[in-house]
Order: sequence, then C-alpha cells, then structure tokens
Amino acid sequence: MLTLTLPDGSQRQFPGPLTVADVAASIGSGLAKAALGGKVNGELVDTAFLIEQDAQLAIVTAKDPDGLELIRHSSAHLLAYAVKTLFPDAQVTIGPVIEHGFYYDFAYKRPFTPEDLEAIEKKMLELAAKDEKIERRLLGRDEAVAHFKGMGEHYKAEIIAGIPSGQSLSLYREGAFEDLCRGPHVPSTGRLKHFKLMKVAGAYWRGDHRNEMLQRIYGTAWASKEDLQAYLKRLEEAERRDHRRLGRELDLFHIDEHAPGLVFWHPLGWALWQQVEQYMRRIYRQHGYHEVKAPQILEQTLWEKTGHWDKYRDNMFITESEKRDYALKPMNCPGHILIYKQGLKSYRDLPLRYGEFGQCHRNEPSGGLHGIMRVRGFTQDDGHIFCTEEQILAECDTFTQVLRHVYADFGFHDILYKVSTRPAARIGSDAQWDKAEQALIDSLRHAGCEFQISPGEGAFYGPKIEYTLKDAIGREWQCGTIQVDFNLAERLDAEYVAEDGSRRAPVILHRAIVGSLERFIGILIEQHAGALPLWLAPRQVAVLNITDAQADTCREIAKKLEHLGFRVALDLRNEKITYKIREFSLQKLPYLIVVGDKEKAAGTVAVRARGNQDLGVMAFDDFALRLQHELDAKT
Repeated sequence: MLTLTLPDGSQRQFPGPLTVADVAASIGSGLAKAALGGKVNGELVDTAFLIEQDAQLAIVTAKDPDGLELIRHSSAHLLAYAVKTLFPDAQVTIGPVIEHGFYYDFAYKRPFTPEDLEAIEKKMLELAAKDEKIERRLLGRDEAVAHFKGMGEHYKAEIIAGIPSGQSLSLYREGAFEDLCRGPHVPSTGRLKHFKLMKVAGAYWRGDHRNEMLQRIYGTAWASKEDLQAYLKRLEEAERRDHRRLGRELDLFHIDEHAPGLVFWHPLGWALWQQVEQYMRRIYRQHGYHEVKAPQILEQTLWEKTGHWDKYRDNMFITESEKRDYALKPMNCPGHILIYKQGLKSYRDLPLRYGEFGQCHRNEPSGGLHGIMRVRGFTQDDGHIFCTEEQILAECDTFTQVLRHVYADFGFHDILYKVSTRPAARIGSDAQWDKAEQALIDSLRHAGCEFQISPGEGAFYGPKIEYTLKDAIGREWQCGTIQVDFNLAERLDAEYVAEDGSRRAPVILHRAIVGSLERFIGILIEQHAGALPLWLAPRQVAVLNITDAQADTCREIAKKLEHLGFRVALDLRNEKITYKIREFSLQKLPYLIVVGDKEKAAGTVAVRARGNQDLGVMAFDDFALRLQHELDAKT
C-alpha cells in the first residue's frame, strides 16, 4: 500500500503508484478539474507526475501562489507557441516567470510591432481555446541538441550543449510546439485564460552586451479575469502617479543626457527636497545625533581596508592624483569611522551617534537607471551609532520607534519588518551573533511590530532589520535599515576604553530611515500622485487677484503669509481668474485664495482647497490658523 499525507494531516492509502491527477480525482471531481499541479514532499510537479512511494502531497490549484507560478510559466510557452505559429522563422531562446508575469526572448529578422503583439495575443487565445494537452518527455543531452538543431532552433541547441553530457533533459509539447523546460506546467492550454501581452523590449543573448540583440516580449497572467483587470488598473494608476512624468509637469527636476543618472533639481523640486532634509535634520537633533560631513573622495587604501574595494570596485567611480588612486564614496561609513577615531573615546562616551546627509556615487549600469528612483549620485540620511554590545537592544528599540514616527508623518502607516539572520559565511563569534539577533528581535517585539525572520540573509558582518513601507496602491519599497556590524571598526582600528581599562572595538549600527533622499522623494511623489500634503508642498498657497484693483491687497496678503513662514505663489497677471485657478489646480497646490473687490473691501479672502473644493470666504487670520493647524498635524 502507498500512503499519502495531505496538508490537513489526513492520510489516504492507495494500492499502488498513481499520478497527482489520480489523487485529485479520488478526492472529488471539483478538485480534479481545478488541479493545476501538485507538491510532492515540497517539490512542485505536474499533475501527470507518478507518485511511487509514501509522500506528503498537496494538490495545487489557481488559488495557490504555486498555481499562479504554473499559469505564468505555461503562459510563457503559450507565447512562444503563438510566435512560432505566426512567425515560423523566429527562433526561441528562454522564457522565465517574473514578478506579475513572464517574458520570452526571440531572435527574428525584424522588430515586432504593436500590431504583431495584438496578433500574437489573439493567437494565444485561439491556441488556449483548443485545450491541447501539455505532455512531458525525456531526451539525452546529445539527442536533444540534434533535435533542436534539426528544428532550426540554434539558440536552444546552444543552451543544451552547455549542459554536461549524460544528463536526461525534459521537453514539453503542446500541439505543434515543443520546448526544452524543467517544468512543471499546467495540464493543458485550456487552463490559460487570463493573460495579456504588455510590451516588446531589447535584450542581449545571455545578458551579454557583446552578443546579438534579441526581442523580449513581456506578458502578464493571472488566475482570474478579476485579478487581471485589477492588475491592469494598478498599472494605469502607477502610470498616473509616475514620478518622472509628474516631475516634468510640476517642474520639480530633470535628468539630462550630459549627466546620466544624476538629478538636476529645479527651484520647486529643491524646495521639496529641503522640506525632507530639514525634517530629518530635526529628527537627528531630537534623538541625540551629531551631524557630520565627510569628504566625497577617499584613497584606495582605505577602501581596501574596509573590504569595499574587492566587493564594489566595479561600481565605484575612480580618479587619480599624483600617482595615488581615489574613489568617490559609494557609502558613508568609512568617513564616519575616521571622524570617530579623532580622540580617544571612553565607554562613557557611548553610544555616540553620527548622522550625515552624505552624497554617494555608484556606477550603476545605464539600463538600470530609473528617474530619481535609481541614480548614480544620491544622498542618504545616513547614520552610524558607535556602541557597546550591551547597548544594541536599546539603540535598535529607539530607532524602530523613531522610524515608525517618521514614516507616519510622511503618510506611510503600513510597514513590513524583516530580520535577516546569520549567513553561513560570517565573522564574529556565535555569542555575538546570538546577542545581536536577539536584540533586533526584542526591539521589534517591544515596539509591537509583527515581523518575519529571513534565515541566512544577514550580512557577513552582522544581522539586520529591513523596513519596507507600502504605498497607496500597495507597492512595497524597502527604505529603512539598521545593521549590526562587528567588523568594520576593528578593520579600521577604531576602539574605546572599556570600564575595565581594556581597549575594545565598538559595535557599529549602520542605520538609515528614508535611505536615498532622491528615491524617497520619488516614492513620496508617487504616493501622493504629486498632490503633496501642505507641509511638503513646494508652494503651499497661491494668491490670485481678479483685476488690477486688488493687486496691492494681494501683495500684502502674500507678504503676511511669507512672514508667517508659508511658501507662496503670487499671480497678478492680467488673465481671467478661471484660467489662473485652473493653472494652479493642475500644479496641485494645496490652497488658492482669490481676492476681488468684495474681499478687498471686507478684508477677507475666498479660499479654494485642492480638489476643486470651495471653502467660501473667511478672515485672513482664520485662514492662516487653518494652515498652521494642518502643518502641525502633517495631514
């Protein structure tokens, strides 16, 4: 007898070997129809997989994350099937699953057009409607090479030729199309119903720029029509919020071809930057940080001592002077340690907290640059806490609570917490790691945070917490971190005098709350779709006259607001008031105040709030008080 244990702990016995599909059918016809695959002892398999011995088994359906993986994997093959049907001369290469979908790379004699994409998607729907069975077979490596060469699939043959000889390879066939693949796949093409092709992009063969350029077709696939429509709607919303478009429309910044990956901040964008930086500077002061400033360029020998030269050399900008090599700093920590080393420190001086709005440079590939989210030059709200092992818990606890407060002020309340623990290759004693990991975990528990453990994902020098925020449309952005470092202080001979008179290396806590200011501002722009809250808005109020008769009154009102610390736009142009209101509304200012003859005579202002809200007429002092209350609440 063969015994199978199901996820609920129940067991079923069968007289002999049987497939996953057979098991699903034995449980019920509904499950048999819904089954897309199975998990046998934790391994994802086809429904045709033959179970020959006792095992743990879960039937995978479209409701499961693994089921969605199967749908997307099989959709990539369906895409290749459709392309080969319409364009027989096209050669297939690879087609993996990616986040939210899949892609497949093709070699073809001409670029695919938008019309081609429509035709391919239509053909995919036709092929899916045939509900052709997807079947697996095995071939030896040399036989598989000959098979694909015979089909004219030279890229696929090259992939197989790189596999050690003597191995059996799995091929999957659906209708007239057969592809090399480890699988697994859904049982038949009819299970693929909710997909859409998104775009075509260039991609080098094997990811090497020295190789020929292929065409990569991206698609998305989902378990239901509702899920697909919801995803497409999210994409539309993300496009509406795209910080690159809003940066242009709101005149905040631009990226220039003369400085790829570097940001040119316009006056309004720099005003937004200053709100973020000055806010974080106040946070520094309130929590005992000493703001410092280290040089941009440091000598190669320092980077060699820290280990960065070996690990990050290819991403560092290098320069030379008087036969000495230097690098633009890719991170701030070595500079802070050199500041710490000036003067002997005692245990009484610890914890010592340094903070810097430190500008860093990393030579990112041009293909990876993305607006102000991924750049080559960026500024971090970088901080380093020099402390004893006994102080790790208190410092991490305080940091987490400060970070939550900061994120809430910026409008983020949904935060994910992850503790990354010791990797196999690491430095420091197990006792140090035990203490550091427990301190990170205890700090999150004390703050009332639910968290995940990521075993083995810590840095070689210590464990860390990663803080990921969710934005208004559910996207996740990892911004904050605190990392425990047993290594760097010792490498650079930083020490303190302990209570017993011995010299010890301090523990360094690397921490950031917003991370890259450029990236965080991009996230803020997209979070608020450009309609930034009053306290962050580059211009908070626009003062508009109806005719020249109110010009002097508007100037006085603007001066009063500026004197109170508000950022004001004054518009006295000889334009229709409806035109002015519309223009400033498109610029997403929080408030517009309009002054006509009635308001001038009464000493009042007509107030409009963002979103075309008419708040009516009010006294100037009442309006100013409203602004101040909103600023204080950071709503």
